[in-house]
Amino acid sequence: MFETCMNAKEFMEGFKGKWMVAGGWAIDLHIGEETREHEAIEIAVFHEDLQKLSEHLQGWKTYITEDAQLVEWDLSQPFDSRIHEIHARHEEEQLEILLNFRDKNKWKFRRDEQITFPLDHMNLHSAQGIPYLNPEIVLLHKSKNTREKDDNDFNYVFPFLNERQKEWLKQALIQHEPTHPWLEKLLY
Repeated sequence: MFETCMNAKEFMEGFKGKWMVAGGWAIDLHIGEETREHEAIEIAVFHEDLQKLSEHLQGWKTYITEDAQLVEWDLSQPFDSRIHEIHARHEEEQLEILLNFRDKNKWKFRRDEQITFPLDHMNLHSAQGIPYLNPEIVLLHKSKNTREKDDNDFNYVFPFLNERQKEWLKQALIQHEPTHPWLEKLLY
């Protein structure tokens, strides 16, 4: 179980920055079981660790998304802060790297910098020792252009969220996506 995540953990061992599994895999790690098929594994890192990431991904082809197309990109080149996703490929291996922002001791939501989370508590660890992004932060990211798999992730993980996690997500959604259907469940 969680072979893909264990492979990512093994690969990221030498990375000098902070990293954690994100996306649907983070939801499954929080629940403790694989609830669905995943297209790829997403890893969250901080924007300021791009140089460290570039060194860690030496030998990999890296791409950014421009106008809905993947464009090859050299990570050692200056990086536009609006870019928030990197695709990395090496032979059969693929990673999606999601760039996050922080300010001192707080993670900042890239779509609304007023939404923050204490860095010390922004990730948890699975039973296998895999660091993963808190599910409430993952769900906030999934709240924009929500797809069926995102709704399923929300419904699967909801019983596994504590009251603090539900309250943070509720407040973040009220601020960022005030008409989101998940609020109906979070408000009661």
